[in-house]
Amino acid sequence: MPKIRVLVVDDSVVIRRLISEALSADPAIEVVGSAANGRIALEKIPQVNPDLISLDVEMPEMDGLATLAVIRKTYPRLPVIMFSSLTERGAAVTLEALTLGASDYVTKPANVGNLQNALESVREEILPKIKALCSRGDAHPLRTTPFPDVPRAKLPDRPPASQARVAARNPVQIVAVGVSTGGPNALAALMPVFPAGFPVPIVIVQHMPPIFTKLLADRLATKASIAVKEAVKGTVLKPGTAWIAPGNFHMVVQREGVNPVLNLNQDPPENSCRPAADALFRSVAQVYGASTLAVVLTGMGQDGLRGCEAIHECGGQILIQDEASSVVWGMPGFVARAGLADKELPLDQLGHEIMRRVQNGQVKIARGISGA
Repeated sequence: MPKIRVLVVDDSVVIRRLISEALSADPAIEVVGSAANGRIALEKIPQVNPDLISLDVEMPEMDGLATLAVIRKTYPRLPVIMFSSLTERGAAVTLEALTLGASDYVTKPANVGNLQNALESVREEILPKIKALCSRGDAHPLRTTPFPDVPRAKLPDRPPASQARVAARNPVQIVAVGVSTGGPNALAALMPVFPAGFPVPIVIVQHMPPIFTKLLADRLATKASIAVKEAVKGTVLKPGTAWIAPGNFHMVVQREGVNPVLNLNQDPPENSCRPAADALFRSVAQVYGASTLAVVLTGMGQDGLRGCEAIHECGGQILIQDEASSVVWGMPGFVARAGLADKELPLDQLGHEIMRRVQNGQVKIARGISGA
């Protein structure tokens, strides 16, 4: 199998060397060049023909955002992984880069002690993403354009008998979402669908580090009619609000008296993730049971699979994003292959399907009250 060809772009010679060494140690990857800024990188792309670019956010002459904009115009399907610092500015610029069409991002190693630890940190974070985005594993090949431009096609329900099972289920009382690679754009497309007064709470796990999740919540809040917030321990869940798990904390739902509340913990990572969708989904299944609606969006790996098993076992409903509109069809793909998904839909149809199922539940509740 041909090696994955990577072009490394960073203004720091130390970081360029660090990334190059980390990548070259993997037999599936070949570093075909490096560049100190975006202008040099754009000149090198046609010369070295990379399969993927690692791109620094902050560089002199031509920074990461400006470089990304040109790459997307000239090479719209070339995967780009942004390299950013774990700072508020770094997070803000990275979110902007994802909006402009960056495929994914990694954070630069900090406070890791020595060069060997830094190398290992880079390997652990970037290697799986490179292989996923270059179709080595569970990725949709080169799905890198911003979501509004992704072609979508309706796929059949899975399993075929799911509609009958849905009709017999309890009214939806909570929507739980798990998402990873491609998530900020997916959530930006999904959240505006829900109107003010949305009748149930929404809880979301997006794989992101601290700072990033708070900025993501703030950004989504400007686009949505419902409130979107980073979760705070002890918050009582209420309709019309979406809570995003903070980076480096699992978010779970627990019942205190009659109220379902959010709790945060730093239990060990699950699926190498903290927050993890599995932790959230299991807790929601315990509290809400058959009244749960889980939604698994684009993402690398299989986080959410075990949680979906728990939701399926208690009679809840599960929707997944289809492969064509996913940046990486890992998380939803695992749920699909396990036969747990009630329906598989393109991103631009998922919000309306969520609304339909939630509204059907409200009709059932209203009928029950009027018949009492």
